Amino acid sequence: MNDKILNIVPTPIGNLDDITFRSLETLKKSDYILCEDTRVSKKLLSKYNIEVQLVSFHSYNEHKTVQQHIDQILDGKIVSLISDAGTPSISDPGFLIVRESIKNNIEINCLPGATALIPAIVNSGLSSDRFVFEGFLPAKKGRNKRIINLVEEKRSIVIYESPKKILRLLNDLMVFLGEDRKASISRELSKIYQENIRGTLKELYDKFKNKNVKGEFVIVIDGKKK
Repeated sequence: MNDKILNIVPTPIGNLDDITFRSLETLKKSDYILCEDTRVSKKLLSKYNIEVQLVSFHSYNEHKTVQQHIDQILDGKIVSLISDAGTPSISDPGFLIVRESIKNNIEINCLPGATALIPAIVNSGLSSDRFVFEGFLPAKKGRNKRIINLVEEKRSIVIYESPKKILRLLNDLMVFLGEDRKASISRELSKIYQENIRGTLKELYDKFKNKNVKGEFVIVIDGKKK
């Protein structure tokens, strides 16, 4: 087994109890932990009495700092990567350091764990045997093209969105996919105020148009029917 390893450790998407024993042991044995926001990650480490250095690694600095972390691993340091919530590299930083690690013959040890898309699609009641994951859609350039490419998609479609942009997304989906397309929205998954709402795109739009909501959204849209 290669002794040069990058650990990819999923973190809870809401409820801090949703972390595996193996993930905790891996974090404890790390020389340092790469994270998006040290303030967020400190809460998790504090809960489980993990005293390991946190180092910022996010979309704004990953290109500048990735090589220094690769060098540290090659020098024998045990490095783990986490995100604020869920599995790193899934709509979060991570892809770049994984790619560069592979180039440098560093083994990738990706632990199984939390991610928002699977609970959301199961909760939706829509077809879950085949689906396509779109992550966050572009805010401007290429946005309409991405949605147009989904018009004929027969598999269920999973999209991430923030509270401030949820109405815009639902409106855009109605324009291209039709108001009557069935969909589901999951919000605050695994937390006290978890919410799963199902209906047509128009019904979901009407539900949220006058609400001040928080939390990340996962939208599951029914595929086109024959």
